[in-house]
Amino acid sequence: MKKRSVLIAGIVFLVMLAVILGANASGVYFAGSFWALVPPLVAIVLALITKEAYSSLFVGVVLGALMVAECSFLGTVDTVTVDAFTAAVSDNAGIFLFLVFLGIVVALVNKSGASRAFGTWAQTHIKTKTGAMLATFLLGVLIFIDDYFNCLTVGSVMAPVTDSKKISRVKLAYIIDATAAPVCMIAPVSSWAAAVSGCVDSEKYSGIELFIRAIPYNFYSILTLVFVVVIAILGYDYGKMADFEIRAEKDGDLGVLDVALNDAKEEMKLSENGPASPAKGKLHDLIIPIVLLIGFCVWGLLKNGYDSLGGKGTIIEAFSETDAFVGLPWGSILALVVIIIYLVARRVISFNEAMECIPKGFIAMVPAITILTLATSLKYMTNALDASAFVKSAMEDVSGLQFALPAIVFVVATVIAFATGTSWGTFGILIPIVSAVFPEDSALFFIGISACLAGAVCGDHCSPISDTTIMSSAGAHCNHIDHVSTQLPYAMSVAAISFVSFLLAGFFNLFGIAWLSIPIGLVCTVVFLLMMKNLQAKRQ
Repeated sequence: MKKRSVLIAGIVFLVMLAVILGANASGVYFAGSFWALVPPLVAIVLALITKEAYSSLFVGVVLGALMVAECSFLGTVDTVTVDAFTAAVSDNAGIFLFLVFLGIVVALVNKSGASRAFGTWAQTHIKTKTGAMLATFLLGVLIFIDDYFNCLTVGSVMAPVTDSKKISRVKLAYIIDATAAPVCMIAPVSSWAAAVSGCVDSEKYSGIELFIRAIPYNFYSILTLVFVVVIAILGYDYGKMADFEIRAEKDGDLGVLDVALNDAKEEMKLSENGPASPAKGKLHDLIIPIVLLIGFCVWGLLKNGYDSLGGKGTIIEAFSETDAFVGLPWGSILALVVIIIYLVARRVISFNEAMECIPKGFIAMVPAITILTLATSLKYMTNALDASAFVKSAMEDVSGLQFALPAIVFVVATVIAFATGTSWGTFGILIPIVSAVFPEDSALFFIGISACLAGAVCGDHCSPISDTTIMSSAGAHCNHIDHVSTQLPYAMSVAAISFVSFLLAGFFNLFGIAWLSIPIGLVCTVVFLLMMKNLQAKRQ
């Protein structure tokens, strides 16, 4: 099966290479046309076929660079090296540092034995799978400041709990992903609120005011949170997720990534050999480092924002001006130093053991850093091909369908975010277009903005090249493509309900009762899950 997938992938690449070369020879202009979305679409198709992300993303980057360089061999090599990989590493250096520091913190906590202590506590106080899933969901909701921080922190803290209840790592990754971007997109104090505010160019509303007024109609984000809670309470799964959950329950196969599995085996072996340090960690040796990490990272984000404002302004204004790529590594490195001092002073680990955790933390984050570099490089190729111009022209062609336009905006935003792997880039493209299409004195204006933001989160949630999706699988230490394939049926279910909700919102707005679409969307989500449970029971 694997050889067949590789063969299919090779054929797809060669066919696309021939098509691009032929199009270039015919004088086709790639920039600003549908061709701009071809590289990410090819990467996504290859990833789903081969179940392997690295080569798929690399192929997409090469095809994009080939079009940017107009099929020049040396130009393609230069574009891949300089405009793609070098730029991606340079621009993401802050997040890479944050990932490494977070990996080191996780390694330190594991070395101290605090993770095992937390697992023991959880086994005593969290009795059921439902309880474990709801606890994971609650922690994800509480960490609403930033999605990267959310993904990796929740995964590190809750993995021992979900493992003890035989919840597969792909299910953990789904809960993490569903409480990362969706939560940040409806939290007024978050890096996402700041990003949206920066994209708004309105004479009547400030960026943060527009963001807050759009929250009630952000159907995908709200319904995703409802979906997670209801499916946890009902206690069933469908699609590929059900297969992984059955294997976890019957065979104990949780689907843990090899790196994490090897670390767990090594820790168990050390414990059996009787070293003093891994057994000394207590529950508070996990809680205190996490609190320190959260506190310092929030401080780093606020400090960066206040520095941008010249030391003046409110907390919301500070978040609207902060740069997470600076604030997060700033806070995390301070937290790391304090955590090392704390654990060494507590004598749960020695100084030498703490230093041994540094390369371990870095190694644990290498897969995430590699995929994030490739995904960012692919995004740069899409930007260089001016995908936004193609989207703008496509949106202008349907601007006459006023009541259906929010649903259309939602679909367009979903497709762009899915193809490019970036929600921030998606609403950065679409918010100015939506603002020009809808009159600002109309309720449809806020619904349209909500549709843009909801579609951006939806496409980001579904895409295998999305940074948040990558971080979620990294946080849960599961295979990335397994996470994508198991999450997709759930995400598309919520997307379908959201599409109907946006249609209803546009239609009800004609009668001044657009708010009625909100409870209808909530009811539809619950009814859908109840119907799926009955259907699943009949099949079994």
